[in-house]
Amino acid sequence: MSAQRSTAPRPMWRGAGMKRVGIPAWLAGSGVLIAAALSLPLAYLLMRALSYDRALAVLQRDSTWNVLAGSVALAVTTAAASVVIALPLAWLTERSDLPGRRIWRILSVIPLVIPSYIGSFALIAVLGPRGAAQQLLAPLGVERLPAIYGFGGAALALTLFGYPYVLVTVRGALRRSDPALEEAARALGDRPWQTFMHISLPQLRPAIAAGALLVALYTLSDFGAVSLMQYDALTRVIFVHYRASFNREAAAVLGLLLVAVTLVIILAESWTRGTARYFRAGAGAIRQQPPVALGRWRWLALLYCALIVGLAVVLPLGAMLGWVVTAVRYGTLAIDSLVQQTINSVLVALGAALACVIAALPIVLLSVRYPHWLSRALERLSYIGYALPGIVIALALVHFGARYLPALYQTFAMLVFGYVVRFVPEAVGALRGRMLQLNPRFEEAARTLGDDGARAFGRITTPLLAPGFVAGGALVFLTTMKELPLTLLLAPNGFATLATEIWSASSEALFAHAAAPSLVLVAVSILSLRLLLRES
Repeated sequence: MSAQRSTAPRPMWRGAGMKRVGIPAWLAGSGVLIAAALSLPLAYLLMRALSYDRALAVLQRDSTWNVLAGSVALAVTTAAASVVIALPLAWLTERSDLPGRRIWRILSVIPLVIPSYIGSFALIAVLGPRGAAQQLLAPLGVERLPAIYGFGGAALALTLFGYPYVLVTVRGALRRSDPALEEAARALGDRPWQTFMHISLPQLRPAIAAGALLVALYTLSDFGAVSLMQYDALTRVIFVHYRASFNREAAAVLGLLLVAVTLVIILAESWTRGTARYFRAGAGAIRQQPPVALGRWRWLALLYCALIVGLAVVLPLGAMLGWVVTAVRYGTLAIDSLVQQTINSVLVALGAALACVIAALPIVLLSVRYPHWLSRALERLSYIGYALPGIVIALALVHFGARYLPALYQTFAMLVFGYVVRFVPEAVGALRGRMLQLNPRFEEAARTLGDDGARAFGRITTPLLAPGFVAGGALVFLTTMKELPLTLLLAPNGFATLATEIWSASSEALFAHAAAPSLVLVAVSILSLRLLLRES
């Protein structure tokens, strides 16, 4: 009897209250090791910056604060412009009788899969001083268009390819909201625009703030758009500083400054959110609301949707197609190198997706099945990649690899590790949501029938987690395909990907060379997005 008691599996949960039992040592150890590895870039940046005797001098330079102010201004401008664009789009495609609104729903989110550097190079190719638009206007005597470079060009590119973050969150809020309050306002005589301003807009405030935060963080971490638009944001200055002067300590100080700005923006959004509550006193209901008739405004609404989709979708894709046709016509399209770049990109993205899912699993198991202060701490540490822009992670890993692990410096393994640090939160989020839906009693039943913990998990839990694995892997694959600064700094010598080829060609204004890899990257991204939406 005592022998049976000693070998029987310990129940994961006890009683209706699901009281916590001890965390298995192997699981806790795995979680600690993974969280420590994910925290390595931030820890190394802190160590590097604190050991630099001129760190304070770097922070006291006027140029440093000018660049910081410019980065913050760009983030605020892009976030505000994205809200202005996305809010009408969300309402038109969800609440109005806009003609073809189902098509507009799809077209308006496509910019989400277009990397900012691809969109920027397309804008330069079409709207630049000597771009396609200028060539069309040349017979009218237009020899040069105004320069698109600088703050204006960077803000335009980041807004056009960042507004879907706000659009998606606001659409979700509109879809989930109870229409009873709006119906009551209209019954009391309010016009549709008055109902929207007084009733709908206050309820949408949390979704708008969340989307604007995502756009601001997206802007702060962007490297491709600001580089192509020749705007001195922090990410570009860090990269140039590292490449030109090889002053890694100063670059680390600037990297920590970028992390600090990111954290301040996150805390500011949390503070402005406050303690406001947006739920009803009663149960309410989520149901389909009759669309608002646009009447004579429908044509203006259609023009607005067409303008946004034209700039954010048709213009970049059309420009790329045009340059591909030109490259084919003049025989400059290098198919062999394009195939190799695609293979490299897919391989490294698959490796990152697999590694992120594997690294996320112990963190998710700890946080969901073994609630404990250690589990909560490890889960929060796993999200550190969201506060670290890609350029900062790459800079830290370059320093660490060159100093302590030269055998791994500029290897495939180091590149994948950088992607894991950056994107493992995406896999954690997808797996955690799925794990929360699984009843742990299933595993307990398998154990009582003789399975050990590993066998019960493999036979019962793993198949049920499959959609979470696929969704998390697809999301990591999508974002890895688009990632630029990590790839530029960590990729092995001669390891060209679609992203690095696009950046290299477009930075030298070789648009025909950049067009084909851009189209391939967007096509692969759309395929992974379809898989993600199907499994989410």
